[in-house]
Amino acid sequence: MGRSDCDGGDTSSAFSDCNSDRSGEFPSSGSPTTSSSSFGGGSGGGGDGGLHRLLVSGAVDYSHEVVRRLISDLESPSATVESQRRAAMELRLLAKHNPENRLRIAAAGAVFPLVALLSHPDPQLQEHGVTAVLNLSLCDENKTLIAAAGAIRPLVRALSTGTPVARENAACALLRLAQLDDLRTAIGRSGAIPPLVALLESGGPRGKKDAATALFSLLASRENKARAVEAGIVRPLLDLMADPDSGMVDKAAYVLNAVVEVAEGRAAAVEENGIPVLVEMVEEGTPQQKEIAVRSLLQICKESPIYRKMVAHEGAVPSLVALSQSATKKSKEKEKEGRYHHATPRGWVTSKDVLT
Repeated sequence: MGRSDCDGGDTSSAFSDCNSDRSGEFPSSGSPTTSSSSFGGGSGGGGDGGLHRLLVSGAVDYSHEVVRRLISDLESPSATVESQRRAAMELRLLAKHNPENRLRIAAAGAVFPLVALLSHPDPQLQEHGVTAVLNLSLCDENKTLIAAAGAIRPLVRALSTGTPVARENAACALLRLAQLDDLRTAIGRSGAIPPLVALLESGGPRGKKDAATALFSLLASRENKARAVEAGIVRPLLDLMADPDSGMVDKAAYVLNAVVEVAEGRAAAVEENGIPVLVEMVEEGTPQQKEIAVRSLLQICKESPIYRKMVAHEGAVPSLVALSQSATKKSKEKEKEGRYHHATPRGWVTSKDVLT
């Protein structure tokens, strides 16, 4: 299968956190927010001054008064969409790289008006709001505040209906919130999983990676595993695993391993012809891919003689036994060196485990 995605030996090497504001400082040429009028008046000041401020805002440590003025531009009943775009973009950029700014912006009261932008009908303004919320969520201290402001449901809507950038950044923002254990189930119950599966299936390269990472985090909740199966997650995962050019082999394999921990996921993996894909990964994948494929096959075989026979029929037993023996040898070597405490790594098997 010639796979080459991640070469590390653990989950963290397959999944990296979403970067802040990866859409860049400015929208594409011709966007309303990049026109000369966008930087004149309001919080932006004169045209040249406003543009200069946007260019340096990611690095400059702004005063409380400036932040409050930008928030006022968002909250003012008389604010135009154009002035709100300017204010949201500047807050988004202020929060881009500077942790102190993220805390200062949240403490100044920006979270609620920014969350309100997540439901705004103007696509560009919504995009700025989504990205600003994502950037603020990079500080753990802000996550609970963002959730308390009611961000989850509008982020889910943006994930379904926003611009491509808004969809990707909404996925990342939900990932950040899902890092809090008590929010994972709430995010799943808010309907996040079907649009994440849709992004995984039909998004661009970045969108697929963002969706996979968010789903992996959400699937730490057993309840969300069943939702993911119902949303049709297995088919796109197998397609990505079978495509070495996707750059998604490892990520998809780890997400599938989480899915097959529940009976519905195991049944879906078999129904979608996942066993041959996993067997091929065992035979031809990288060491990390072999390991995660074996773990998934073990889950599928668990408590099902029929599935065990299907795995054996695919000719996987010799490869599984060879991997098991290799892993046992390595573990014994590590044990001799005093760095390992178990004779056999958890999850490895003998032929008896598959055939009986």
